[in-house]
Amino acid sequence: MGPALTGSVDDDLWSAVGDPNRRRLLDLLVDAPGTATTLSQHLPVSRQAVTKHLEVLGRAGLIRATPAGREKRYVVDEAGLARAAAQLASVGAAWDARLRRIKDIAETLQRDQTR
Repeated sequence: MGPALTGSVDDDLWSAVGDPNRRRLLDLLVDAPGTATTLSQHLPVSRQAVTKHLEVLGRAGLIRATPAGREKRYVVDEAGLARAAAQLASVGAAWDARLRRIKDIAETLQRDQTR
């Protein structure tokens, strides 16, 4: 049997990176720290929506927040991002193995049908 996709998969991580606005926020934060206000200037959503997206990224361990006056300053959590990259690579490898298996089965069926 191939590698399992369940058990080691972090659902919060997949939920966090599954949204295009959150991926854009990560892109922005990789370049430089930001607040919800500064980050909202780069997205087609409200500051409040950006704050909610940042909370999801924080729960997934991808970013950290520190107080900055009345706001919070967000930065990428490098260890969290490395963990996420490793998990995404692992899931990618599991899917590659499954797809190879499906291809092998399809080729065997096709070969059997032509005999």
